[in-house]
Amino acid sequence: MAHWTDSIVGDRMTVDREFNDQVMNSRFNSQEWGLIMTATEFEIENADDPEEARIVADTEKVPQIIPELDNIRSQMGAMGGGGDDSSSGGGIVDSIKGALGMGGGGKKGEQEKLEDAERLTQEYADALQDHLEKKGKWNQVRVSYLE
Repeated sequence: MAHWTDSIVGDRMTVDREFNDQVMNSRFNSQEWGLIMTATEFEIENADDPEEARIVADTEKVPQIIPELDNIRSQMGAMGGGGDDSSSGGGIVDSIKGALGMGGGGKKGEQEKLEDAERLTQEYADALQDHLEKKGKWNQVRVSYLE
């Protein structure tokens, strides 16, 4: 089961390129998305049922990396990369507000990022399955998952 993804590396690369617009239109930059994808595993739910089988994103490890997303954004801002995502906060006023408990981020902001990451990774999983179906590889991949 762990190696079923080895057979679709090229397909993943194609879907990555095609999915890039959705990432760019999300709250995440490409570095943040890369970290999210590293923490995400893909499984096939109901793999034994050809009609019900579908790729699902297992985001169990994603909450562990959510705080690191802010570090990525602040490092990019420090290097002149912008960091203009208004939801990520920033600046001395926001820092002071956060220290006083008046900021809009914190646990609520992390929860929103987690929900967005989970939604986007599932959209990616759906795009990957759609790609595999169009290429006629879905059944082969589903059966490989069962082995």
